[in-house]
Amino acid sequence: MIPAAFEYHRPIDIGGAVSILAEHGDEARVLAGGHSLIPMMKLRMADVPHLVDLQDITALKGITIEDTRVTIGAMTTQHELITHDALFAAVPLLREAALQIADPQVRHMGTIGGNVANGDPGNDMPGVMQCLDATFTLEGPDGTRTVQARDFYEAAYLTDRDDAEILTQISLNATRGGYAYEKQKRKIGDYATAACAVLIEAENGVVSSAAISMTNLSDVPVFSETAAQALIGTSCEPAAVKSAVDAALTEIDPTEDNRGPVQFKRHVAGIIIARAIERAWARA
Repeated sequence: MIPAAFEYHRPIDIGGAVSILAEHGDEARVLAGGHSLIPMMKLRMADVPHLVDLQDITALKGITIEDTRVTIGAMTTQHELITHDALFAAVPLLREAALQIADPQVRHMGTIGGNVANGDPGNDMPGVMQCLDATFTLEGPDGTRTVQARDFYEAAYLTDRDDAEILTQISLNATRGGYAYEKQKRKIGDYATAACAVLIEAENGVVSSAAISMTNLSDVPVFSETAAQALIGTSCEPAAVKSAVDAALTEIDPTEDNRGPVQFKRHVAGIIIARAIERAWARA
């Protein structure tokens, strides 16, 4: 289908983009990679009288690594995450997750900011960012503020970002130890039936710290502190992995859809979480 008529804006700086959003309120939407918004406009599921394209804002692009702190511009593409060797050395989980997003064509245009900012429960990066304890920087008419990824998501397609704010960058610490992103999907390019990101650090043969988050198993990404705590002090033996999986499953709330009924999703989730833990431990 053809979208409804709209006015196209292409600002060259963040201030210009924020001004357009502030002027037009909920009639304006920002465009990053466009893989979520454009299909909704074409299907007339989203009415966007003012479309604000962020492609020309160079301040929103690029990856910087200073000591152990990593900063990623919101308009950095998934392909750039995959091919940036220094980023892989600092945070290898990002490459592993990005490689499982859709297909190469999508990854060349899809951005990390678009993936985390619109609150789609099926997107991969929100859960990964919670696992990494990332910080999001938002800029709007009232200035700049930061929000932790673990506090950003409120419901499906509902986040802490105000309509007049733009997510400008993501910052996180370099990681150590083992990592894994496991994802089960029906076919290449599909959203996950269930996915899980895990980070594990080991000391003296046991888990010293862990983080576990899950994707598309609730209307928001699920960061499970209790599942991570179940692994602390263990060597990820089967009983410990089972305890962590059981804890994680108490925190998810999947819904039936064309990827399967709730019972099937919970079964798949248990397998995927266990696999992610085991592979992260092997790498740790």
